[in-house]
Amino acid sequence: MFSDSLVPNENRCFPYCSGAQYPCSRYHGAVRTQEKIERPDDTAAGSEAPITVIIADDDPMICQTMALIVQDYSRGRIRVLDTCTDGLQAVAAAERDHPDVVLMDIDMPTMDGIEATDRVRRVSPDTHVLILTSLSPQRTVERAVEMGAEGFVSKTDAPQTIIERLIAVCQGEPQFNQAAQRQLLDDMASARLNAREDEAKRMLESLPEREQETVILAAQGMSNQEIAERMFISERTVKAHLSNASERLSMNRVQLARLVERAGR
Repeated sequence: MFSDSLVPNENRCFPYCSGAQYPCSRYHGAVRTQEKIERPDDTAAGSEAPITVIIADDDPMICQTMALIVQDYSRGRIRVLDTCTDGLQAVAAAERDHPDVVLMDIDMPTMDGIEATDRVRRVSPDTHVLILTSLSPQRTVERAVEMGAEGFVSKTDAPQTIIERLIAVCQGEPQFNQAAQRQLLDDMASARLNAREDEAKRMLESLPEREQETVILAAQGMSNQEIAERMFISERTVKAHLSNASERLSMNRVQLARLVERAGR
């Protein structure tokens, strides 16, 4: 459980607090100062129950920092129930507390954030999961979405942005920043390429072994004579193999060569 009293001293700042994003002077010393800083307008928190959040990151300092920022800048609209430093803890906390949102880091010991996201969605179906990322999302965006993540929060986002994302996801609005959107599109494109490669491999492997070998050698630019010498068969047999492969797959020789290329052979 995070402690609101744990704050850095004047010579030590929390990670990701530098610059205009997180004004660390707010947290210097053993007690907080009364310095005026900008925060989101939350004058009308009303009687609504606060949004409950669990923060999971393998770095305890990041957990503490995010917890302080979320609670301090939301002024009662968001309450941090717990902080966790590995995926198993996050799943157990979600099953126990059923929070509105889990902020989930990806790289954690025991269980990574991808698997933990899947398990959280199973043990607490109404809980939203936002992936907690660094400057650029890793190449796991598509997997995270498949496991039930509804968006991303950058550790470098301004406090108001973090608050807005937490509130918006509870209103049913997926939260994808530009970097995450780009990565998701890249992952989808990569998945399509992989699917085409798998299909090409399947088609190539559907050929009898000798026909498959002949097609691959032809795709490498070998002449019929060179293929015959390599395979210890006649040129006539080479031509027969290529003709049969073309007929089986309804492809000409150029298309067969492209098929071999897509299959990565």
